[in-house]
Amino acid sequence: MSFLTYDLIFLAAFLIFFSVFLYTRKHNLKREGLLFMYRAKWGIKLIDYIGSRYKKTLKALSYISVAMGYLLMAAGVYLVYLIVKIYLFNPAVVSELKVPPIIPLVPYLPQVFNLQFLPPFYFTYWIIIIAVLAIPHEVAHGVMAAYNKVKIKTTGFAFFPYFFPIFPAAFVEPDEKAMEKKSKFAQLTVLSAGTFANIITAVIFILLLMGFFSLAFSPSGVVFDTYSISQVSIAGITMMNGVPLTNPSYNQLLNLSEQKGFNNITYNNRTYLATADMLDNQSNNNGQIVLYDDAPAIENNLSSIISVIDGKNITSISDLQQALEKHKPGDNITITQITDNGTADKTITLGNRPGMPGTPWLGIGFYTQQQTGLFSKVVGGIVSFKSPNVYYTANFGDFSVFIYNLLWWIEIMSITVAIINMLPVGIFDGGRFFYLTVWGITKKEKFAKKAFAFSTWFVLFLIVLLMAIWAITVL
Repeated sequence: MSFLTYDLIFLAAFLIFFSVFLYTRKHNLKREGLLFMYRAKWGIKLIDYIGSRYKKTLKALSYISVAMGYLLMAAGVYLVYLIVKIYLFNPAVVSELKVPPIIPLVPYLPQVFNLQFLPPFYFTYWIIIIAVLAIPHEVAHGVMAAYNKVKIKTTGFAFFPYFFPIFPAAFVEPDEKAMEKKSKFAQLTVLSAGTFANIITAVIFILLLMGFFSLAFSPSGVVFDTYSISQVSIAGITMMNGVPLTNPSYNQLLNLSEQKGFNNITYNNRTYLATADMLDNQSNNNGQIVLYDDAPAIENNLSSIISVIDGKNITSISDLQQALEKHKPGDNITITQITDNGTADKTITLGNRPGMPGTPWLGIGFYTQQQTGLFSKVVGGIVSFKSPNVYYTANFGDFSVFIYNLLWWIEIMSITVAIINMLPVGIFDGGRFFYLTVWGITKKEKFAKKAFAFSTWFVLFLIVLLMAIWAITVL
């Protein structure tokens, strides 16, 4: 059976256990608005002990926590700006994603929307991530509350049964009246403690992810991104698929293109290749067009993963370069490629690199991706331990992949939850954090309340706007 089958069995068993648990303890269950709250006294003694025992450490951490809260709030606002910018000015990206801009991450979401750039998301992952994120988050709130001598009334979990009947969040409930009497800084420390705990969790799990990856995966090949390409002038093309041309136009090339296979194009006495889709996607190129070079790799339909050349294992781009440099144009080399069906050997005759006589040429290329945005750099940093363009095999089979994806999801969700939770919106910790900050700066509570209300409604307006744009673009 596939893991999905076991995961669905686990989901059914958990639902039964959860239902029985709530039914037998329904006296602790209370509905508040759309949520059901299960209140208990779990961990209160431990929270109080930590909050009163390590005062010097918590005092130092409180300053770091509040500073981190402001950084995360700024990151959250910037993230909203980026998303709005994409939805307003890049409709092609929106239509390609297909997933609504505002949707909770629930089990099987990447599978349902066919988000191939994300690993699968199982119920097993989901329940583990809830525990890993929610428990430290809420305990941190409680510890900082206890440090500031705010009584913890209850702990427990809350869930929204109408959407997905499993608890999505834990909670620690302090005495709100006592909380309001504390200084603004004390309240800020309590509010920011949860997201600070999520950032610490993220740091821990990136280290675990790096360590596990080094043990569970081995470099086994090189992945090239494209066949060798060149940019040529459309007007200078003299032949296409055997048809002579004189000063051709872009539309003329489209009319002559064959839908299947490669089209042969002659430019400056050299042969180039292009698929129909490749030509069709270059309508606005200012009289220039990008074509594949007629190179050995594309002639032999070489797979994008090269694992061995002439018996030498290829585990990096430098290995590939060294293996090719041992030869000269016209030499035959045996390449072992990795395909969906396993491995296959191909004997390829090396060409002569254009413009560099005597240099052996295979005709493959690698993209250099520059991380320009803040969040691109963050995501790129998370997987920076993986060498680019290297193919890895799992040392422990599916187990390696399962654990790696779980650790990856925990890392991503730890950062995501920390950022979103500090948005200046009423339902998040960041809402009250923002309100207290404005109040502290202006010394005017009424103004702070208005600023808090405006920020909340403005973000809600942006959410409605994004959903409307998505619906118009995708549906």
